[in-house]
Amino acid sequence: MPNGRPAWFRVPAPSLVKESLADLNLHTVCEEAQCPNIGECWSGGTAATPPPPDPFEPFKTAEAVTKWGVDYIVLTSVDRDDISDGGSGHFAHTVELLKHSKPELLVECLVSDFRGDLDSVTKLALSGLDVYAHNIETVRRLQKFVRDARAGYDQSLSTLEHAKKVKPGLYTKTSIMLGLGETDEEVIQTMKDLRAIDVDVVTFGQYLRPTENHLSVVDYVTPAKFDHFREVGEELGFKYVASGPMVRSSYKAGEFYIEHMIKKERTEGNES
Repeated sequence: MPNGRPAWFRVPAPSLVKESLADLNLHTVCEEAQCPNIGECWSGGTAATPPPPDPFEPFKTAEAVTKWGVDYIVLTSVDRDDISDGGSGHFAHTVELLKHSKPELLVECLVSDFRGDLDSVTKLALSGLDVYAHNIETVRRLQKFVRDARAGYDQSLSTLEHAKKVKPGLYTKTSIMLGLGETDEEVIQTMKDLRAIDVDVVTFGQYLRPTENHLSVVDYVTPAKFDHFREVGEELGFKYVASGPMVRSSYKAGEFYIEHMIKKERTEGNES
């Protein structure tokens, strides 16, 4: 296990987004997961909102996002296996309200695998969503060590594939954490598996151990290796690859690019 973090891990502190979240009694995975990019993203107006079982939260979320004046928002949550549909109905309702309040807003939902329930995937995919995101997390060999036993590599692939099947114009996105002991060959094979089901966007970031109760970091991947995986991903045909030590699945630099990519492709589609 490495002794300490390398010099390239430096981030700013969070700012005004925190105040508006507190005013509306909303909470974020960014805080609870101790994301290293919380300062950078929140300073730019990015925040991911996990839905507790509160029927008024979709309305609160729409109000908060309208106040922020952002053009791209990411909604996410912890896994909600305690809810029959995994929370997909709550997500879908929130997306519908956001689109009603601001039709031009681009909405991404970063969700669980809904226990492989494709009806839940369908419900969210058809809600007006722009980007369906689900993180495969790691390579096939390491799934059983990194993820909950109820999750799985093929189950994750099936949800991403189904989302695009029921709504072909939907963008799909996933994220892989590096530094858990994966090999280069395994990472590249994972990218090939994702492209086989037409996933559009992939992000790579360094795994960081949140607490002593979590898995240890096996190694810190160099910026040069992250650049290599970005180049491979682009060659394989991903529309966008974000790859770097501080990159996370909900990351403002990536969202800026995806926002403009979507708007450009939709404009070109309307003109043709």
